Amino acid sequence: MGEREIKMIDITEKSIVYRYARASGKIKLKHSTIEAIVENRIKKGDVISATKIVAIQSVKKTPDLLPLCHPIPITGVNVEVNPNVNESYVEVIVEVKSVGKTGVEMEALTGVMAGLLNIWDMTKYLEKDENGQYPETRIFDIRVEKKVKEGYYE
Repeated sequence: MGEREIKMIDITEKSIVYRYARASGKIKLKHSTIEAIVENRIKKGDVISATKIVAIQSVKKTPDLLPLCHPIPITGVNVEVNPNVNESYVEVIVEVKSVGKTGVEMEALTGVMAGLLNIWDMTKYLEKDENGQYPETRIFDIRVEKKVKEGYYE
C-alpha cells in the first residue's frame, strides 16, 4: 500500500462569497438535571450562558481543533440553548456567518459539539449513578440543518 496523502484543500481560486450554516444537537439528561439548569441551580454556574460562550469560542477555534480546516473570517455567531423539560434534553443550535472562500459547516458543528460537552461537564455530578456511570446521559442528533452560499441553498 502506498503513502497516504493528507493536505489542506487549495481554495485560492474560489470566490469570496457570503456563507452561512446552522447546526444543532441534543444532550439527554435526567429530568431533575434539566430542571436544575432551568432554575440556575448548577454548582458550576449558569449552564445556558456558559454554553453560549463555549460554543462561540469553539467556532473561532475550529482550525486549531481540525487542522485541515481553513482559518476563515467569522462575521457572526448566534447560539441558542433550549432546555426541553418535558422530554429531558437540551438542544444547542449554532448559526455561523462568514464572507469567505469556504463554508462554515465545520465551525457550526464544532460549536454545537463543544456546547454539548460543556453542558455534560457542568452537570455530570447530577448525572452519575452510584457507580460513577452515566446511564441516561447521551449526546445525539448532531446535524447540519442548513447551509447557504451566495444566497443559494446547497
